[in-house]
Amino acid sequence: MKKSVLFLGSTPEDEGPEVTAANTFMIPKKEISMVPDMGKWKRSQAYADYMGFILALNEGVKGKKLTCEYKVSETVEKLLDLLGTLDQWINETPPVDQPSRFGNKAYRTWYAKLDQEAEALVSAVLPADKSAAAPEIAVYLKESVGNSTRIDYGTGHEAAFAAFLCCLCKIGALRVDDQLAIVFRVFNRYLSVMRKLQRFYRMEPAGSQGVWGLDDFQFLPFIWGSSQFVDHPTLEPRHFIDEKVVNEHHQDYMFLDCIKFINEVGEET
Repeated sequence: MKKSVLFLGSTPEDEGPEVTAANTFMIPKKEISMVPDMGKWKRSQAYADYMGFILALNEGVKGKKLTCEYKVSETVEKLLDLLGTLDQWINETPPVDQPSRFGNKAYRTWYAKLDQEAEALVSAVLPADKSAAAPEIAVYLKESVGNSTRIDYGTGHEAAFAAFLCCLCKIGALRVDDQLAIVFRVFNRYLSVMRKLQRFYRMEPAGSQGVWGLDDFQFLPFIWGSSQFVDHPTLEPRHFIDEKVVNEHHQDYMFLDCIKFINEVGEET
């Protein structure tokens, strides 16, 4: 598969991959269960595509503000509607009274709604001629919002959302000129919904490894967010702990918005 499928080496004129009637789709299943399986994953085309997607978006947002101008396509608008629906379901599913402080069981009710509706939500995003992909892609959407058994959320779930977006690029629903909107509108909206889930249902961090990152829950916004700072004339890493700087610039920079959220959560606990 050519790299242009996932933006690398592409131009805005590229029409994306051709998905024909000959394409077959399948429900994803877990293939990484043991350490040796990681080697197979890293040698796979799927890994190359996924990493190419992350790096292409990283290149696309380099030196740009969240508030810059960019195209917002019909597919991006539909994705924002999807995330708005998930947000509304949170409002409609209040936490329940329970003895445990963390992991509010109302989350399972919210998740059950998504589990039931995910395929329909994805179908509404896809062009009519790509509808056969909905059952496969919907699995990544369901995996992107946390675990309903443990009532936790972490970077693996975030990675599933990136895979969800990558799949939409693979089938041509998202295009080259959607790059900025994918990160600045869709992913940023996803972050806000996930933060609301975390707060509303007191979700535990999944597989917390605090020494490896600034945030127990998210990772990608620090990658793409740091790219936004490339060649910035004044902001430097030393400013990230300056609350005044964070508050002044968080609307322009994803990295600082993450720091702001961490500060807010720290004040609540």
